[in-house]
Amino acid sequence: MDGKSRSDIKTGIRVSIVLKKDQASGKLTQGRVQAILTNSQHHPHGIKVQLENGSIGRVKEIIGE
Repeated sequence: MDGKSRSDIKTGIRVSIVLKKDQASGKLTQGRVQAILTNSQHHPHGIKVQLENGSIGRVKEIIGE
């Protein structure tokens, strides 16, 4: 799953996100979702989330539980 649909993302699941500073390089950061920040059901660049370590970015890949 690619993280563009809010219904696929739940708190506590492991995801790969791209941070704002890493958008040009495409470097991914992995972690568990603490909060879902995007209100809309779909977003073409990925749903914005906050990880448990405080990092904020858009979901590029859902890893799983």
